[in-house]
Amino acid sequence: MQAPADRAGFRMVVTAQPADIDALGHVNNTVYLRWVQDAATAHWQAVARAEDIARYVWVVTRHEIDYRRPTLVGESLTLTTWVGTPRGARFDRHVEICGADGQLRAKALTIWALIDQASGRAVRVPTEVASPFLLPA
Repeated sequence: MQAPADRAGFRMVVTAQPADIDALGHVNNTVYLRWVQDAATAHWQAVARAEDIARYVWVVTRHEIDYRRPTLVGESLTLTTWVGTPRGARFDRHVEICGADGQLRAKALTIWALIDQASGRAVRVPTEVASPFLLPA
């Protein structure tokens, strides 16, 4: 899967570990949620300016996850993430999780709010914070 043409996508690979497996023999839904958060954090750390990383922190306000196919222990998955359009303090983030076979295992839409660390308050996403994640028109 790919990010839309006007978004800077980010990819990372994870491998399902024995501790990720539930009683049904496949990756537990809470593990997918952790991977969604890990992808978002890794994207922020890889792309954001150092001064923004030092000044702001993101918190989740909503998660939506659709599970499509099971993942088994030892399988490698590619997590692809990109952002939507900022709205005030909120920024949507999309994550698609695909197996090595290219089949979609899960997809998520999460909504994150930008928090100023000094005040502890949500703040409108500044253009300079959003721009590294958006491709020029």
